[in-house]
Amino acid sequence: MADQKTPSFEKTFTIGGDFTVNRMGFGAMRITGEGIWGPPKDRDEAIRVLQRAVELGIDFIDTADSYGPHVSEELIAEALQPYPEGLVIATKGGLTRTGPNVWPINADPDYLQGALEGSLKRLKVDQIDLYQLHRVDPEVPYEKTLEFLQRVQEEGLVKHIGLSEVTVEQIKKAQEFVKVVSVQNKYSVDFRKWEAELEYCEEQGMAFIPWNPLNANNKQSMEKLTEMAEKHSATPHQIALSWLLHRSPNILLIPGTSKVKHLEDNYNAVNISLSEEDMQQLEEIES
Repeated sequence: MADQKTPSFEKTFTIGGDFTVNRMGFGAMRITGEGIWGPPKDRDEAIRVLQRAVELGIDFIDTADSYGPHVSEELIAEALQPYPEGLVIATKGGLTRTGPNVWPINADPDYLQGALEGSLKRLKVDQIDLYQLHRVDPEVPYEKTLEFLQRVQEEGLVKHIGLSEVTVEQIKKAQEFVKVVSVQNKYSVDFRKWEAELEYCEEQGMAFIPWNPLNANNKQSMEKLTEMAEKHSATPHQIALSWLLHRSPNILLIPGTSKVKHLEDNYNAVNISLSEEDMQQLEEIES
């Protein structure tokens, strides 16, 4: 049998025409306490995770003021200041915290102003590389939130602007106010609700940043991922990450962890080559 053609994938992506980063990034939500609340159980290990990420060549770190809250941003500055050249740090605003695993939305401009100022202070920077609206607030006119994002970009407090959990229509509305360079929606091989948004990002040259890259909410998905993992001497999670890398050149990955070993395992997904047949089999997973 002839060898199957192996789809190649781009190793880097350029955000907003400015920041060229490796497509395997790091999500810094899990370096906080249980329920994404308070400090991590092992602070030293959290610091090591961040430092090891940079050693591996990861140059895109995604965080938010609500992770902890504040803890993730503080640890990033503690572990990585002075920041290495080329490191891009993205953060988000628009969610408040009232307890573990509780995430009220607040995208009121007055609240976002304080959130942004706090992020700048905690990260110890004069400008946020990529500032993302964590959620559209149904209680606040979307235009008012977008006007805030437009203003802080004009003031130089943020370089680029992204959105999270948004529809194509909401992205287009935002584009009337600012240049949107990224969209962060829940997406995985077993959760593909946002296909239209991914395709729009491809058309527009925006980064698509999937969170929760292994939904794993059904038996069928784990069975197929496990079967593929055995074929490639990998883990199901690595296969799920590799599928995303192959799925679209606009996808930036931000798998998160609080352990160095898990970080290294995630990063090794970049070394897995999935064939066209592999991709087809994985895409048969029901989402």
